[in-house]
Amino acid sequence: MKLENFLEKRGGVITLARQIGVVPEDVSAWKTGRRNVPIVHCVAIERATAGQVTRKDLRPNDWQDIWPELAEKRE
Repeated sequence: MKLENFLEKRGGVITLARQIGVVPEDVSAWKTGRRNVPIVHCVAIERATAGQVTRKDLRPNDWQDIWPELAEKRE
């Protein structure tokens, strides 16, 4: 699920910011796409959203380079 969709349905920017220890302005910038979610916060967001927003959702263009263990094995 996209971060924007999660925040609209499940909780606000301020709530997530508090849960992961950042300022609401950061979450707002990530929500709107003005800035990419820094790698260091992706796991915390995945945990805070109970897996509804995954690292793959947050970093769709480079997650496989950052977390290769998440890549599905192809046979």
